[in-house]
Amino acid sequence: MMLEKNVTEFIKELSSASPVPGGGGACAAVGAFAAALGMMVANLTTGKKRYAEVEDEIRDVRDRLTELISELEELVDKDAAAFEPLAEAYGLPKETAEEREQKERIMEKALYDASVVPLEIMRTIHKAMKLLAVLEEKGSRIAVSDAGVGILFAQAALNGASLNIFINTKLMKDRERAEELNHKADALIEAGECLREEVYQSVIGKIR
Repeated sequence: MMLEKNVTEFIKELSSASPVPGGGGACAAVGAFAAALGMMVANLTTGKKRYAEVEDEIRDVRDRLTELISELEELVDKDAAAFEPLAEAYGLPKETAEEREQKERIMEKALYDASVVPLEIMRTIHKAMKLLAVLEEKGSRIAVSDAGVGILFAQAALNGASLNIFINTKLMKDRERAEELNHKADALIEAGECLREEVYQSVIGKIR
């Protein structure tokens, strides 16, 4: 897995001329960082007498974040795997009518497949954002700023992943299918923005 590399190696690969890892994989990685910040808040909360009443809930949140981090790590690789067929499709010959027809058919499938993974990234990050909201409200006060950083990371990653959907759906011939993907992405952007604003403003109110 790409995220099994150290951060320096991952950044080096991200900055290379290779198209993968790219924006989608980077968004999944940033989403994992956001979820990890949430886990830190949870770990600083559990076992403290002051938060005994929410101990079980925070432990559950921590367990769910652990799962989401694993999913996002896998999505870094899934995004790269989904992009490779699309990159190959762009290079297919289109000299004859038969070649053009075949290229269009292959491109359409590749564009769709390359949109589905970033949509999954968005959904996974949104789940993490809802857990960060719980931690901001009920987690350790000494780490409330970290919940705020996490929500900002998550929103940036969620919005970023949407760009990898829109750039592909714009080229899809099946407009109904494309608009369905766009609608799902738009809904997640809106939901994420609501969570980001709520959590961020709450954090600011507590630390300023």
